[in-house]
This record gives sequence, structure tokens and C-alpha cells, in this order.
Amino acid sequence: MPEIEPIPLAELTTLRTGAAPEHMIDAATRDELLAALAGVWATGESWFVLGGGSNLFVGDEPFEGTVIRVLTRGIERLPGSRPGTARLRVEAGHGWDDLVEYAVTGGLAGIEAMSGIPGTVGAAPVQNVGAYGQEIAQTLVEVELVDEHDDEVVTVPAAELGLGFRTSVLKHHHGSVPARRAVILSVTLELTEAGDAVAPVGGEQLRAALGLEPGAAVTLAWIRDHVLATRRTKGMLVDSADPDTWSAGSFFQNPIVSGQFARTLPDDCPRWPMEPEIDPVLVIPLDRFDGYVPPPVARVADVKLSAAWLIEHAGVRKGFSLPRSRAAVSRKHALALTNRGRGTAAELAELARFIQQRVQQESGVLLQPEPVLVDVDL
Repeated sequence: MPEIEPIPLAELTTLRTGAAPEHMIDAATRDELLAALAGVWATGESWFVLGGGSNLFVGDEPFEGTVIRVLTRGIERLPGSRPGTARLRVEAGHGWDDLVEYAVTGGLAGIEAMSGIPGTVGAAPVQNVGAYGQEIAQTLVEVELVDEHDDEVVTVPAAELGLGFRTSVLKHHHGSVPARRAVILSVTLELTEAGDAVAPVGGEQLRAALGLEPGAAVTLAWIRDHVLATRRTKGMLVDSADPDTWSAGSFFQNPIVSGQFARTLPDDCPRWPMEPEIDPVLVIPLDRFDGYVPPPVARVADVKLSAAWLIEHAGVRKGFSLPRSRAAVSRKHALALTNRGRGTAAELAELARFIQQRVQQESGVLLQPEPVLVDVDL
């Protein structure tokens, strides 16, 4: 459990903010990670774990506590639960895109649309990462984790993680604490054995992003290559030479609103209906049945809106920045807030608040931040 000289978090996060914390520990093995967590929990001091630093917005003042860097790696291929499937058990510190590359190269389908997402595998279930209609919830089987102040490693099925749109019971949302404060040690996914053959691409969002017609058939490698190219044009692939990628990815979540509210927005506002709630099965005991069956209750599905469209519709264009600020909206994607070089967390927070206010005034929607905020507020 080597404690190291603390490194400024601006050097370890893709948004490039944050001073060196009070303490820092590198955990390259599971045993080191468990020992580091137990040691920190015994002291009662503040702590958080750091993976790829891609979904983190850290304040300017030094963090008064311990940052544990999760550096564990490894993929184990296991039999699937049914023919034509395989499971991958992956250590939490393994790079997410490295996992996607491994799966695609091995002909395993289910996460290829999430190519290029930065960060580590252990962070993926925490916010139920997704892109172009795929989410980790669709393939996640279980995670191994350890709860705060508990030495026991437990296996938790995906169904118990409260996975929703960019959320789970483990996520530290802006203005709230996680329902379950724990650290993921490994993640198990079940993927389909597709091989290198062409197959129809399911999902309207993915087809639209890749310019494919319904029924179009391509390989997993083709999907990965084109998703990476698409993300590159939007500045969503981290590049040390490109300030438009010095961001936390999508800074605001695509909001989910009621179908009724969505109808009040302009027709050209992109929207995607969420799955409608299914009425539970109605059981009427025979001794109480009088011949009348209540009609089903009609429900209008909620709608996911494009936060990028709302931002631009509010007059905040790509490349926008406030006067004398080193924080700016990406010139490639309106949903990414970028650090143009030595920008402070205060400057980025000021820009984020300005965008929230403009969008709320224009459309009535209050955008919520997607990254985890540490010692910074909006």
C-alpha cells in the first residue's frame, strides 16, 4: 500500500483542475486497494478513489484527505449463461476503452457503441455509462465491491445497483450523497459471441450517429472505428494536444422530462421517448369479480432531450467563453466545457452556472451536471 508524494489533481483529471491532495495512495493490486481503503476508513478522514479522472470536477483548494488511485488491471473470460454468450470479469482499474477493444477484437458484441469513452471499468457502473443507445446496464451481470467501513468483499447483482439514466445507488450526485457508499473491485459483463461477421445494427440512435439505414449490416470493428471517428470530430477523445478535449466529456446530462412538457418545446428539439411504464398485471379474485374490468391507465412515456441542443438554442454557441475566462464551451461540441489552459475550477463553475441560467430562462429546463463534483459547487 505505497503512499506516494501527492500529485496535483489537475495532472490526473481530464478537466485539468485541482491541487495536490493532502495524501495519495497508489493501489496496483486488489490487496493493496483493500488495505488502502481499510486504512483510510480507520482514520475517519475524507477520501475518494480516482480512476481515469474523466468524470471528475475538482475544486481549486487542496483536498483535505486521501485520494486512492485504482490501478488494478486484468480481464478474465468466462463461459456465458447460455449458448452464444461469454462473460468478461474485469478489474476496476482497467481502462474502459481497452476493454471495448478487447471485446471487439474477440468478436464479443454489446459494448462496441461505447468505444472511446474515457475512464476505468470500475467507474462505468457507477454512472451507468452509455453512448448511442447502449448502456452498461444492458450487459452488466454483477460487480464485486466493498462497502465503506466493511472489510467483506461482496458480489452484488446488477439488479441491486439501481441503474438508471447515468445513475446508480453508488453515484455521488450533485447536491446529494450516494445511497450506497462503496468501491467497486471488479465488473462482470455478459456479451454476445458475434465473431467478425456482418450483422444488422440495432438501435435508432446508433444508426443515426453512423449514418446507417435500417437493416444495414456491418461488423463490430466497423462500428468501433466509426464511433471513434465520430467522437473525435466532437472532441470527445482525449488528446493532450487538443484543448477541445480537455474536458469531463458531457458536462451536463441530457434531461429527462415528461411527454407533456416535451410538447411545449420547439418541434426541432431532438428527443427520444423513454420506455413507457408497464401496468402491473391486474388480478381479481373470482369471489369478488362482478364482471367489470377497469380500463388500463394510459401513460405518456417520458422523453430524453438533447442538452446540447438546449444550450445552443439558448444562445450559447460552440467556443463561447465569458470575458477574461480560460474556460470555454468546446468548439466541437456544445455539451463539453473545456479548460483552455491553466483555467481554474472557479472559472469553469462560473461558465456552468451561466449556461444553466440561460437554458432555464429559455426552455424551463434546469440542466444537471454529469461529473462528480469534489469541493466545488454550482
